[in-house]
Amino acid sequence: MRRQLNERQQRALLRLLREGSYGFDLGLTAANYIAISKASAATATRDLADMVAEAALVRTGERRYARYAVNIVPRHIR
Repeated sequence: MRRQLNERQQRALLRLLREGSYGFDLGLTAANYIAISKASAATATRDLADMVAEAALVRTGERRYARYAVNIVPRHIR
């Protein structure tokens, strides 16, 4: 079941879309998300995991090397 993203998540997603492919060096990081959303580290971790689970973002890498990008796969392909 899909649900609406919260205000922090929406703000970060819009920023990613506005910056384009090369706006964030190799993708959005948790530190970037914290700066954009003004969230704590724990909240940022939950928000990013939720956005991946909701298929709004795709994640590459692990731990401190994790990077996030907008998931732009057409819905009919999923």
